[in-house]
Amino acid sequence: MSLFSIFYYTLCLILYILAIPYLIFKSRNPKYKEAIPAKFFLKNNKSFEKEKIWFHTCSMGETKAIKPLVDKLGDVNISVITNTGFQEAQNLSKSVRYLPFEIFLPFWIKKQKALVVMEAELWYMLFLVAKTKGSKTYLINARISDKSYNSYKKFSFFYKRVFNNIDKIFAQSLIDKQRLEELGAKNVEVIGNIKLALLPKITKEYNKPSGVLITAGSTHENEEKLILNSFDKRYGKLVVVPRHPERFEKVDKLISEFVKNRNYSYHRFSQKEDFDSDIILVDKLGELNNIYAISDVVVLGGAFEKIGGHNPIEPAFFGCKLISGKHIFNQCSLFECVKNYTIIENEELKTVFEKIDSLEKASLGQQGSIEPILRELNGI
Repeated sequence: MSLFSIFYYTLCLILYILAIPYLIFKSRNPKYKEAIPAKFFLKNNKSFEKEKIWFHTCSMGETKAIKPLVDKLGDVNISVITNTGFQEAQNLSKSVRYLPFEIFLPFWIKKQKALVVMEAELWYMLFLVAKTKGSKTYLINARISDKSYNSYKKFSFFYKRVFNNIDKIFAQSLIDKQRLEELGAKNVEVIGNIKLALLPKITKEYNKPSGVLITAGSTHENEEKLILNSFDKRYGKLVVVPRHPERFEKVDKLISEFVKNRNYSYHRFSQKEDFDSDIILVDKLGELNNIYAISDVVVLGGAFEKIGGHNPIEPAFFGCKLISGKHIFNQCSLFECVKNYTIIENEELKTVFEKIDSLEKASLGQQGSIEPILRELNGI
């Protein structure tokens, strides 16, 4: 192990020790009661038992994106960071783990056929230990956004060491390839965005109501209030789909209060699965694409607050008119794949609603390909 690796490991160990009280406190939150003990205390989180191709992703979106690869490759190991990523990974494999904190990786990682890491999960010890133990190492769907590029350059000395332990990188674009190489990456191939290799599908068909159907998709705290205050039923019907199910009751109260002194009809989708009311709260999981399929306009949440945006591929695939806030920093690469979308300031939403008819429908650009990745992995 190099002096840098020893220094890095020691620093991680010190940070870990300092963070233990906070981690114990945080793990009492039901949302983290499984993830934190697994990642930071190895509770119910043993090493992968069999030598396979090992995919590592962060959250649900990245985990969904590897489905076409997993379908072709068969039995794989998957590690994740988030709760939603873990739940999604369980749909793809029986062998799923939370990735432990870096101080545990030297004795947690066992040799795998290959480590395949999705996008920006550039954990130094992850690649170093996997490579040291004889695994081939890959970074797929790699990108460096405009916003993060300068930050990466400031720590180029660190990323150069990360890239030294990566055998091959599959990048989204020529710009990403150039930026990666400036940071020390080698053997970089451009194959497009593989998130476009898995296009949305509907699981149930609904009848489209007459008039314009506006869907507020994957909304967060404060965004529903903004959308309601900008909405008027003369624009059409409004469907609200909160991002997190634990907020269904709170959003229901918000909408109920909004319609109280207005001549608006309202119902929850769990009460009746139709779109007859002026406002409908979708309080069921797994319905978003089904509703996008019959929507005329989508107001995409996660970007009117500083969340980072959500996936615009889904509404664009169904040809909806797409409206988003400006905080799309986590989804820039996907927005680059979409044609004809409208980015606005929060206070502009009502004005945009008033001119819905003049907006163009969104559509998708060129898809990425998973074939180069499959050829590489099948050749191991």
